[in-house]
Amino acid sequence: MKKMRLVVIGNGMAGMRTVEELLKIAPDIYDIIVYGDEPYPNYNRIMLSPVLANEQTINDIILNTPEWYSKNNITLYTNARVNKIDRQKRVVYAEDGRSSEYDRLLIATGSKPFMLPIPGADLHGVLGYRDIKDTNNMIEAAKKYKHAVVIGGGLLGLEAANGLKIQGMDVTVIHKNEWLLERQLDKTAGKMLQKNLEDKGLKFLLQKNTKQLAGNTQGRVKSVLFDDGLEVPADLVVMAVGIRPNFALAEASAIVS
Repeated sequence: MKKMRLVVIGNGMAGMRTVEELLKIAPDIYDIIVYGDEPYPNYNRIMLSPVLANEQTINDIILNTPEWYSKNNITLYTNARVNKIDRQKRVVYAEDGRSSEYDRLLIATGSKPFMLPIPGADLHGVLGYRDIKDTNNMIEAAKKYKHAVVIGGGLLGLEAANGLKIQGMDVTVIHKNEWLLERQLDKTAGKMLQKNLEDKGLKFLLQKNTKQLAGNTQGRVKSVLFDDGLEVPADLVVMAVGIRPNFALAEASAIVS
C-alpha cells in the first residue's frame, strides 16, 4: 500500500515529539517531510540558558541528530521557512523556492518572543531570547560590548541576565513589578532572590516602565530610557517579556482567524 505523505511545518520540540510517537505506533503509514526555518536539527530550547552560561554546547542540546532523520527516512529541510500553504492543491511553499505536496499537514510553528512596541525596538542589538541564533548573538555581543540590559524579571530574563554576566557583561535587569518572579514567589522570597543575584554582580531596576531605546549614529542601541526620566547605558537589550503563539502562517492560510 502506498504511503501517505505527511508534511510537518516546524522542526521544534512539539512537532518532532509528534513524529516520534507516530514512528512508534504507525511506522509504515507516512513518508515524512519536515520544514524547519533554523539551520539546526531539533534541539532542546529549554537548555539554551546553559549554553549561554557556558555550561553546555549547542551539540549537547540536540535532541534529534541528522542521522536520526536519515535512519527514519525523514526528509529534513533546514533554513526553509514555509510562507504559503495552498490548501486546494495541498502544497506547501518555502521562501527558498522548495515545495512539497502533502496528504496530511501538521503545523507546529510554536511561539515567538513578544517585543515591546516602543521606539527603538528595531535597533541593532535589540533581540528576544528564543533560539540558538539569539543565544549566539548574545555571546558574540559580549565579546565586543560592555553594557547589557535585560527587560523582564521572570525566569527567562534572569537566566539571560545570569548568562550575560558569565559572558563578562555588566548587566542590569529591568522589571515593571515590585519584586522578581512575582508569579512564582511572594515578596519576601523575591527580595531574597534579588539580594542573592546582586551578590553575584547583577543590577536591578524594579517598578520601571521602559519608554524607548535610543540608538547611536550606526543604528545600534546605546541606552534605555524610562518614563521617569532615568536613562541607563545599553549596548545590548534582551527583551524577555513573554511569548506569543506563532500563528501567522495558519492565519494567512485561513486555517485560523
